[in-house]
Formats: sequence, C-alpha cells, structure tokens
Amino acid sequence: MARFSFKAGEDYAIKLSKLATNSEEIAKKAIYEGVTIVADEIKKNLQGVLSDEATGDLVESFGVTPIEKDDNGHWTARVGFAGYDRDGTPNQLKARVIESGKSGQPKKPFVRPAVNKTRKQVVKKMEEVIEEEIRKLDL
Repeated sequence: MARFSFKAGEDYAIKLSKLATNSEEIAKKAIYEGVTIVADEIKKNLQGVLSDEATGDLVESFGVTPIEKDDNGHWTARVGFAGYDRDGTPNQLKARVIESGKSGQPKKPFVRPAVNKTRKQVVKKMEEVIEEEIRKLDL
C-alpha cells in the first residue's frame, strides 16, 4: 500500500487558510467578469439581428441573474430575458423564436455564436481575475 505524507510549514498552512476563507468571494468576482463578457456579446448580436422596427424592449429585458450557489454547490450566474412585451408575449419566447426560428420565420442565432466566440476570452479573463485576487492575498 502506498503512503504519502506532506509536511508543510506554518506559513504554508496560513496561506492555504486565507485562500479557503476567500475562495467564494474570488469565485464570484471571476464569474461576474466572465458572464459580463458573454452578456455584452449576446446583447450586441441581438441588436444586430433585430429589425429597424423593433421597440428595443427585448434588448432592455436582457440581463444577468445574481451569482448564487446551485444545489450541487457550484457558483452560477445566468443570462436571459425577463418580463413581457407590450402585447403580453413573454420576452423569453420571443428570444427563443429569434434564436431557433419557427415555421415561416428563419432562425437568426445570436446566443450560440456569442457563447462560442467568447468562450476562450471568458476563461482567460476568469483566470486573470483569480490570479489577481490570489496575489492580493499575498500567497
């Protein structure tokens, strides 16, 4: 049977303790920075696919949820559409129809291209935020 022992100095234990204490705050900052990049790109793409007659209500209804912990213990933030348009149609439904199309209306994807385009940029930004926050802790 293999045996592993790890002997670290008191300084190392203190550094790990600081990191553990601040890990949730660091995760929230990183997620916020990442979701902001994606949300901005989605909003830009949405404005590009809407017609000139659009009221702008759909763009205004787009937003980001507060960052919270899900049932599995993961920190998450979601982007989406809230509310209803002037005729009582859910903005979520309108966005889904634009994204996926329907009979007689071709799809005009704006979410998936934004997510694909920003994926690497988001990961890089989140890594930078995490590294910066760890540096601030003097680890």
